[in-house]
Amino acid sequence: MMLVRSVANELIPHQLRSYLYSAFRYFFTPLSPDLTLAIDERCGMSKNQVYEAAEVYLSTRISPKTERLKLSKTRKQKHFTIGLEKGELVVDGFEDVRLTWRFVCTEGQKPHGGEKKHFELSFNKKHKDKVLDFYLPYVFLKAEEIKKQDKMIKLYSRQCPFSCEDDNERRGGSWGSIILEHPATFDTLAMDPALKKMIIDDLEMFLRRKAYYKKVGKAWKRGYLLYGPPGTGKSSLVAAMANYLKFDIYDLGLTSVRSDAELRRTLLSTTNRSILLIEDIDCSSEVLERQMRNKNKKLPDKTGQLTLSGILNCIDGLWSSCGDERIIVFTTNYKDRIDPALLRPGRMDLHINMSYCTTDGFRLLASNYLGISSKHNPFFAEIDSLLNSTEATPAEAAEELMKSDDPNIALQGLVNFLKRKRDEADDETENKATGCGEVDSSVRRLNAIVSRVKRLKTNVDRRKIMMRKRK
Repeated sequence: MMLVRSVANELIPHQLRSYLYSAFRYFFTPLSPDLTLAIDERCGMSKNQVYEAAEVYLSTRISPKTERLKLSKTRKQKHFTIGLEKGELVVDGFEDVRLTWRFVCTEGQKPHGGEKKHFELSFNKKHKDKVLDFYLPYVFLKAEEIKKQDKMIKLYSRQCPFSCEDDNERRGGSWGSIILEHPATFDTLAMDPALKKMIIDDLEMFLRRKAYYKKVGKAWKRGYLLYGPPGTGKSSLVAAMANYLKFDIYDLGLTSVRSDAELRRTLLSTTNRSILLIEDIDCSSEVLERQMRNKNKKLPDKTGQLTLSGILNCIDGLWSSCGDERIIVFTTNYKDRIDPALLRPGRMDLHINMSYCTTDGFRLLASNYLGISSKHNPFFAEIDSLLNSTEATPAEAAEELMKSDDPNIALQGLVNFLKRKRDEADDETENKATGCGEVDSSVRRLNAIVSRVKRLKTNVDRRKIMMRKRK
C-alpha cells in the first residue's frame, strides 16, 4: 500500500490528486440526514428580522444545562435580557421535530473588523417544509408576544430634540422620542362605564380583524374623533389606549409640517402598531384657511403648502394603505368648527363625546383618589345632585379630591367647589337676562323718543300750513 501511494504521488500531479480525493469522499462518505440553516444578523445594511425573532425567542428556551449566558439591561428596559454566549446550544422541539440552535460569532474581515453573528438551526432534512412553513412562523409569533410584554411605549414628536432608540438612531421623518410613562388606564379613566366598554370592545374587534379588512379591501386602520370641553380626559384616553394596546404614539403637530410632501414623508416614517395623534384639529391653520377660502373666493391658494386635501389623502387615500394596524386619533374642543370633509364616514370611524363629570365618573375618582365607595357616605348624594345641575370636568373634580388625604375634608371641598360653580353659572344666566332686559328697555325708550320727535315735527308742519293759509 505504501508503495502504491508513493508511486501515485510521483506520477499523479497534486491538483489531480486533490480532485480525485474530493470525488472519492463525495461518493463514499455517508450523507448527513441533517440540514442546517444559517441566519445572519444583518441582510446587507438592514437588520434581519428572522435573527431578531430568534434572539428573543431563544431567551425563553434556555436549558438548565447551558453553561454560559449573556446578561444585559439598558436604561429603557423593564427586565434583564438573557442571551446565548458564543458557541452555546439550545435544543428545541416542535411537534415531532427536534431542532438544535447554535449561536456563532466569527471575526469580520479587515479593515472593518468587528464580530459577525449568526444562528445555525439544524434539523432532519425530511422536516424542512414543516420548519419553514410552521415552526419559523411560530417563532415569529412567540417573539412578538414576548416583546409586547416587555415593550416600553414611546412617545414620538417632531419637536423632540433627541431619541430614546436603543441604537441611538433617530427615526426617519425627523421623529424624536421619549419613553411614555403615563399611568392612565381604562380602569382609572373617569368615564361612563358603558362608553368605556364600547371603546375597549371596538379596539379588540379592530385588532382581530386583519383578515376581514383585507377581505373587504380596506386598509387596516381605525379613526377616532375625541371631542369635548378642555379637561374632560381626551389626552388621558389616548394614553390609556396606548397602554392597553402597547402601541407607540406619534404626536403630529400640523403647524410643524410645511407641505403635503413633507406630511407624506412624516407619516411613512411611522411604524405599524402605532397611534397617530393630531390634537386640536380645529385649530389647524390650513383647515381654517380652507373654511375662509370658501367664504372669500378672492383668497389666493398657496401651492407647495399643507392643504386639507393632503391631510385627507393621508387619512383615507392611497397613502393611508402604507402600513398596518394603525390608529388615527383627532381631538378637538369644538366639533362644530371642524371642516365637514374631515367628518365624512370612513375617515373618523368613531366619534366619542368626552362629557363633563358624571356621577359614575365621580365614584371612580373617589375610589381611585380616596379609596372610598358610596356606601354610608353622607356626601355622595349631595355631590350627585350638584353634578346633575353643574358642569364640572373630571379634571376639576380630581383636583379638588387631591387637596386632602382625609376623605371627608376632600369631599367637603368638592361640595363647596360645585356650589361655587353653580352660583357662578346662575349669576351669569341672570346677568344675561338682565342685560337683555336692559337692552329691551333702552330700545323702548329710544322708540318713545323717536315717536315724540315725529309728533313734534308733525305739529311744526301743521303750524306752518296754518300760517300760510292765514296769509
